[in-house]
Amino acid sequence: MRHAISDVLIAADPLKSPIPVRLTTKEGCKDLLAGLDEAVQAQAAVQDFTGKAGQVLSVFRPNGAPNLIVFGLGAAANLTAMSLRGLPARLPPGLYAYADLPAGLDSGEAALAFALGSYGFDRYKAAHGRDRPRLAVGAEVDLAAAHRVAATCALVRDMVNTPANDMGPHQIEIIAHEIAAAHGAKAQVIIGDDLIAAGYPAVHAVGRAATAARAPRMIELTWRGPGADDDAPLLAVIGKGVVFDSGGLDIKPSSGMRWMKKDMGGAAHALALGHLIMGAGLPVRLVVLVPAVENAISADAFRPGDVIASRKGLSIEIGNTDAEGRLILADALARAAELSPSLTIDLATLTGAARVALGPEVIPFYTDDDVLAGEIAAASAALADPLWRMPLWRGYGEAIDSDIADIKNDADAWAQAGSVTAALFLQRFAPETGAWVHLDIFAWNPRNRPGWPMGAEAQAIRALFRVLQDRYGAAPTP
Repeated sequence: MRHAISDVLIAADPLKSPIPVRLTTKEGCKDLLAGLDEAVQAQAAVQDFTGKAGQVLSVFRPNGAPNLIVFGLGAAANLTAMSLRGLPARLPPGLYAYADLPAGLDSGEAALAFALGSYGFDRYKAAHGRDRPRLAVGAEVDLAAAHRVAATCALVRDMVNTPANDMGPHQIEIIAHEIAAAHGAKAQVIIGDDLIAAGYPAVHAVGRAATAARAPRMIELTWRGPGADDDAPLLAVIGKGVVFDSGGLDIKPSSGMRWMKKDMGGAAHALALGHLIMGAGLPVRLVVLVPAVENAISADAFRPGDVIASRKGLSIEIGNTDAEGRLILADALARAAELSPSLTIDLATLTGAARVALGPEVIPFYTDDDVLAGEIAAASAALADPLWRMPLWRGYGEAIDSDIADIKNDADAWAQAGSVTAALFLQRFAPETGAWVHLDIFAWNPRNRPGWPMGAEAQAIRALFRVLQDRYGAAPTP
């Protein structure tokens, strides 16, 4: 995958003179302008520059080149480093540097925000590889760490943006092998009918209707960090890899199917989080599990009313073939349980109900572990990576009881809370050792705005990575 974004951030060079970028909140705008020359103040008045979020005041040299940029951050109460994501989209190509940072903004996070806001997906355009504005950063910024996070988030977005004809189960497998090779991890892949003998019947059932070239597969990466012995914490990271979701025989309407190339977003996020863990050399044992399938329609497609087996041994009644993601995750979670992990994280574009509850930008997470929930909430706030804890409300558990099987994949309508009942379904298969957290991600920006172009988005992995760094003793990165 092409995700050349690391060249956006460069180390400051005393021989180069970057264009200074001054940052101001609405409250501090008047004082900042008062310290600049009268010509700048006159331009600010003409442009009605007041420091609103995303406002840009450009001061030019006589030759038309920028001489100074002033960027508005909006109200001080809403200030985060991620406010700077909108900056690069508003700048012409050139070399820039923050002239100052408001109190409370971390320089590393401010640099990372610039890199994240520089992302663009142009793989299918005739003219690609556009020139971008670049940011010169000082020695206080861990440039390697910022590059690693920015490039990893770009990889997620590239994977999710790529249409299903070029991002099938085989392509996800290739990327998993590339990540494994980069870090000395081991990769094992089980494909097609071999899934039955290997004990992944639910993965096979969901993916068996696809063509042979897009056969279902179970991808497992294993890795051991520096100094990690057999007693080191074991992390299990799981991602839903439905490369395209037609809905199966319970076929989606065309409006619901349009963006289902993104239904492998959980797989992209799981591979990315594993990549960050391995790249940082955390002293842990790691397993990344990605069931990769296409929910297709053919004579061999699984049907409403079928009862399928699962790796855990629980039988599952199929009430709706469009609730397939939880089926493949069930097998992956059961595999993780066999390894007795200290912490299990699963990420999935699982339910539309999560969007009804919290919208596209705030990601719900579910866990019974209050300590872990507090750590995730704190990291979310610190990094402006929006997450919100939702309840595993046991009163809705009866909604997924089946009359003829151990459990069913679609909840009774009376429960209504579709994201909650999906999480309760997964909890039946989750490891009982250590903590487990489920994230119902969206992986998508549904509107176009500077720094957040419409299309794929990397969500939650920055906060999750910070939690893991804090837990296992690695120095924080942006």
